[in-house]
Amino acid sequence: MALYSLYGYQGRGHEETEEDVVGGSGKRRIGKPPNLMLSDDQWSRTSNTSSKFDDIISKSVLIPSGSPRVYQLRPKKKMFETLKIMTLGEKNVGKLNKTIFFVGETGAGKSTLINALANYAMGVKWEDNLQFELIKVEETDTSECQTSDVIVYEIFGYEDETLPFSLTLIDTPGFGDTHGVEKDAIVSQQLYDLLQSDDGVIEVNAVALVLKATDNRLTDRLMYILDSLMSLFGKDIEDNIVALITHSSGRPPKNVLKFLETVQIKCAKNDKDQPPNFLFDNCLTEDRREDKGALKSAHETSMRGMREFAGFLAKIEPRRLGKTREVLKERIRLTACIQNLKERIRLSEQKQKEITQIQEALEKHQQEMKDNEMFTVEVDEAYKEKQSIPSSGEWGLGLFNDGATCCTVCEENCHYPGCTKAKSAENCDVMKEGCCTKCTNKCAVSDHVKDNWIWVTKTRKVQKSNEQLKNKYETEAKTKSTLLETLDKEMEDLRAGWLPVLEEAYQHVVKLDQIALNRHSLSTQVHLDFLIEKMTEIGDSEKVQKLEEMNSHEDNRCLAAMRYFAGAAVKAVK
Repeated sequence: MALYSLYGYQGRGHEETEEDVVGGSGKRRIGKPPNLMLSDDQWSRTSNTSSKFDDIISKSVLIPSGSPRVYQLRPKKKMFETLKIMTLGEKNVGKLNKTIFFVGETGAGKSTLINALANYAMGVKWEDNLQFELIKVEETDTSECQTSDVIVYEIFGYEDETLPFSLTLIDTPGFGDTHGVEKDAIVSQQLYDLLQSDDGVIEVNAVALVLKATDNRLTDRLMYILDSLMSLFGKDIEDNIVALITHSSGRPPKNVLKFLETVQIKCAKNDKDQPPNFLFDNCLTEDRREDKGALKSAHETSMRGMREFAGFLAKIEPRRLGKTREVLKERIRLTACIQNLKERIRLSEQKQKEITQIQEALEKHQQEMKDNEMFTVEVDEAYKEKQSIPSSGEWGLGLFNDGATCCTVCEENCHYPGCTKAKSAENCDVMKEGCCTKCTNKCAVSDHVKDNWIWVTKTRKVQKSNEQLKNKYETEAKTKSTLLETLDKEMEDLRAGWLPVLEEAYQHVVKLDQIALNRHSLSTQVHLDFLIEKMTEIGDSEKVQKLEEMNSHEDNRCLAAMRYFAGAAVKAVK
């Protein structure tokens, strides 16, 4: 049975005849299959124009459709640790390559846009009546992210079609979906892994901020997303950031440009002092038999956008990603540092509560304790316990080894959420020269584990006798110290134990203020509030003033982000 999948037709019951095979050589000639909904003239034109894609079609899978015919491409897949690279064609080292990051909110159309750019690079035209899908686009709830991982797409071998260069397209998960800030933090870690990998990306020609023309007002959600996206990059990327507008009718995107101005997005500017913006429609694969005129007009809008964007790529100088890598690293370390700091403070506070209870008992029952060595007092004792945490797979974000890196000696969480690329504690970002940079005793790597659990501090009611207290707090080395004096000293030591971590967190914030394109995301804003509170407690007025200056510029934006997440939480409960 002859299946004309090569030309977009899946024949049903069409038997091969001698006329279908030429000279017994096995070569099939192009014949018009029966029942195909094209006229003879249309079939002739289609078969002629599609012949240049015969090789790629033969390696693709036809997706059941009408007009145009849609083929799923099958690029080569490579995995380097957590990094996924999909390659179409063979690389020619003598040809230029342009690298583009695609960032945007969930549902903005990044995947569809990448498909359109791939078709443009391959030289697909309206008359060819076909489209290729590099990324399988499915109809999904726009509150859910379709792309769950950072994926690199390489398009080689078409430099002589419409573009004089090959393409490296980096598709990132959308921000602002129902997984919230937790997932956004993992995206930052994935991007960092991409930039520091030996097979990763070292420079970028454009950061494509993908926005929908149909967004007609600046919502809390959109403001949070724009701020979060811009917080990922270094200040030196500003002139390489452009707006790619999807779902466009071809008219100037006045609303979107107004949003970018209101949020003060730092990006490239054209001769009108506006962000360069390129318009695209998202209906390239829609059935042309229903509204051919409107769809052809939409196609022309997208092709015009492609040509203009290609012109921008040809002119713009690439930018190395060293500073962006530094920004991502600082954000990851700040998050780990704040997590560690909060745990130390929580333990310190619970230990202080235990000590205070002992002190009060000593003062209240001093005579009874002197007369009775076995006299007991009840206290809330702090202790550590392991607690399971969700892997990124449970968040629906792919199979990563994020988990947490924990010290089994100090019983501390040294990096949580953990590195997505590190399969063991040895490869974790917080390790340096064989030792941990986070735990109290800076223990060796061998004292750490990387797993899907963390240490949590809990309390339990226990009875402590007079003899037990003396054994713990009045050693021979402290014979001249009273029990109360020893307890006071322990409280001071507990407080002093988290002060270096507080200073480290402050330095991370200062560094981000110096190098990041957008200083603060919502998560960093929460960190700022916490640091201001703790710096105020220890009386460091100079640092409090510095942090408050940073904080004052971001209040309205972060209030909008908090309103968005509060609203999302209410919807989730309903």
